[in-house]
Amino acid sequence: MSTALLTLLTQAERERDAALAALAQAEAQARRLQLQAEQLHQYRSELRQRLPGVHVHTSIDRLQVHQGFSGRLEDAIDQQHAQRLAAIAAVDRQRQALLPLELRVASVRRLLGRRDEQQRRLQQGREQRQTDESALQQHRRGAGDFALPHAKDTP
Repeated sequence: MSTALLTLLTQAERERDAALAALAQAEAQARRLQLQAEQLHQYRSELRQRLPGVHVHTSIDRLQVHQGFSGRLEDAIDQQHAQRLAAIAAVDRQRQALLPLELRVASVRRLLGRRDEQQRRLQQGREQRQTDESALQQHRRGAGDFALPHAKDTP
């Protein structure tokens, strides 16, 4: 096998593996953000269920605190949503970056396979020629031993 092609394959696999690792990290981040989004939405739902109604017993201060907290929670949800969209975009970018690297590894492997097959065929051809040559030489040596007598040699 060609040392240069093996070096190229090793480098291509290393780049592909790095891209795979980056994709896995991006996917893990996207999953974490998705889980966080679900938790925030669940918390908002629970908070709305506990929303103090407009009763005579509810103070204005308590309503203002609740509304202020709800507003900050909505801001956090909006910010988290933007982060989640960015993480999804990062996953897509990593997948797009991985594709040509995988194609490169596959191409180098195919090339190595073709070179190996070519070397195998060349070696088989050499072996066949050696076998044919050996058989021809053996036939020539043996032909003298089994030669038919000529007409002048017979009594």
